Parts: sequence; structure tokens; C-alpha cells
Amino acid sequence: MAEPRRILLIKPSSLGDIVHTMPVVAAFKQRWPSAHLTWLVKRQWAEVVQRIEGVDAVWPVDPTLASWVGQALALRAQRFDLVVDLQGLLRSALVARITGCTQRVGFANGREGSPWWYTHRVAVSTSEMHAVERYLLIAAELGVPVKDAPQFRFRLLSQDVTTLRELFRRKGIDLDAPWVAMNVSARWPTKRWPAASFAAVATQLAARGIGPLVVIGGPDERETSGQVQSLAACPVIDLTGETPIGLLPALLSKACALITNDSGPMHVAAAVGRPVVSIFGPTSAVRTGPYGAGHTVLTHDVPCRPCFSRVCRHAVPMECLESITPEQVVAAVVSQQSCRAVSR
Repeated sequence: MAEPRRILLIKPSSLGDIVHTMPVVAAFKQRWPSAHLTWLVKRQWAEVVQRIEGVDAVWPVDPTLASWVGQALALRAQRFDLVVDLQGLLRSALVARITGCTQRVGFANGREGSPWWYTHRVAVSTSEMHAVERYLLIAAELGVPVKDAPQFRFRLLSQDVTTLRELFRRKGIDLDAPWVAMNVSARWPTKRWPAASFAAVATQLAARGIGPLVVIGGPDERETSGQVQSLAACPVIDLTGETPIGLLPALLSKACALITNDSGPMHVAAAVGRPVVSIFGPTSAVRTGPYGAGHTVLTHDVPCRPCFSRVCRHAVPMECLESITPEQVVAAVVSQQSCRAVSR
């Protein structure tokens, strides 16, 4: 296709999906360096997208129909040459159509009738592929093949690091010294490994001289983080709710490793090159695991896994998740070269 001057990328959520989209941005910018790229995203994730290299404008949208319609009409005035919808839902496809752009690209297997509103539909041959590689099918269809490793490029702002360094100082630890991050919650109840198990991991790692352990998360995850802190037989630094979402790339870039459920921070850590030890229950690491080399995914297979369900209907509730032991997680952390350097 002719080089587009203005590109609209529609990927409003969620955090993990946003990270998976980053190689598409990198590929577009490498192929069309002078193109202006706007990203439409839910307002709660806008600060993360603002820190992605190659994004020229962030267009926040609120989770209401009025906001989506209003923003779509406003986008029409931008006169885009190319609109790429990676969300694949009716709402996102309608936004693409309302922009008036004559080249609207999305997946042929999009949901809610979304493919009807595209001018170009990209086929997906199998569901058993990672989201990063699925998104890059669209880049390839547009004549932007990615021959080397997909690129994840955050702008790690100096002011973000300064803010984090001061926060860590108030907590009595050094941001630039070795430490291990723990993300102990997840949006789905079926993705949440027990708080007692995370506490046991913290206790065992501390006994091995690995630490300090720093729990991260959003404001609504304070209860779970507090449980981990109270159950651990060692000091645990709790930063839950104290780091705005935009600081997450800089924060995790400073960690030696991340121990986590299947969650958005898992993908951010992988994107900034930090090793991840992730605990997977009902979801598939083939589709949405930490992308790249050097990560460990722990699972426990049962006949119904992966079910991709927010409600467990297995005879032994949450067996796929809760059968993973703290000892397995500790062994995976200890095996990471970066974590060996943490030992005092």
C-alpha cells in the first residue's frame, strides 16, 4: 500500500493486550517513519500508551457509549489514511467506520459482526498462537513483515525513575539495589494464586537471602497484598496502590524479576526485559504467556484446562492453579541468573 501519512490504531484495552500491540507500532514506524500514529485507548491505560515509543498521539476514551460516539466523530476530522482495529468488537469496528477512512483493517474472525465494517479482513489460521504473533499478521498483510524479533519499546522517562527512587527511599529500600517484584492479584478470580502461597514464597526466598520482596498492584488489590504481607514470616514491602499505572514500565525495569499471576504487569515486565516467573491456571501461556525467552510458566494440567473461564466448575475447585506449590515457584526464581545476584 502507499505510505500512510496518518494512522489510527484502535486497541482500547486491556494492559496485556496493549503490550502485545507494541511490536505492531514498532513495525509501522520502521516501515513508515514519517507517519503520524494515533492510538485510541481507554483512559485508564492512557499513561502507559503515552510511554510507548512510536506513538505520536494518545486518544483517550471513557467506557460509555456517549464517549465512544463522541470520540469517533471527533476522529473523523483527523482524516486518517489507515485505521487498524486490533480489538475486533462491534464498538471498535464502528469507530473505524465513522472515521471515514477508506482503508480499515481488522481480523476476519472478529466478534460481534465487526468484520462487516472493515475494508480489509485478515485471516487467522489457528487460535493456538501468541497474541503478539496474531497482531503481527495484520502488519504482514499491510506489507510490513517483521523478520527479526518483535520489538517492545517503552520510553523510560527520567522523571518516572526519580519519582520511584523517592518512593523507595521512603520505604527504606534502594531502587537501584537488587529487589524482586511480586504481583499477587489478577482481574479474574480463577487466575489468583492463594495469598498464603505467595507469602510462603516470600518467606522461603528471604530464608535463602533473596530479597527484598516488593509487592505491587493497583488500589483495588490492597486487601490481597495486605494478606500476603501479614502471612509472610519475613518483611515484605507493600507498594500496592502507590505507583500510578504510567510508572509501571520504569518500576519493573528496575526489578531483578517478577513473580506473578497471569496479569498485565507480567507482560510489562517481559516487555522491559525482566525475567518472569508466572503462575497459570485456566488460561493458555501459548496464547498470552510472557513473550520472549528467559521466562518460566508454571502450570498444573487437569482435563478441563485451559477453560478460559472466570468461574471454576471443576470437581476439585481451582485445582489447576492451587496445585502449583510455593516450592515450585521458589525453585524457578532461584534458577534465574538475575535472581542469584539478589542474594545477599
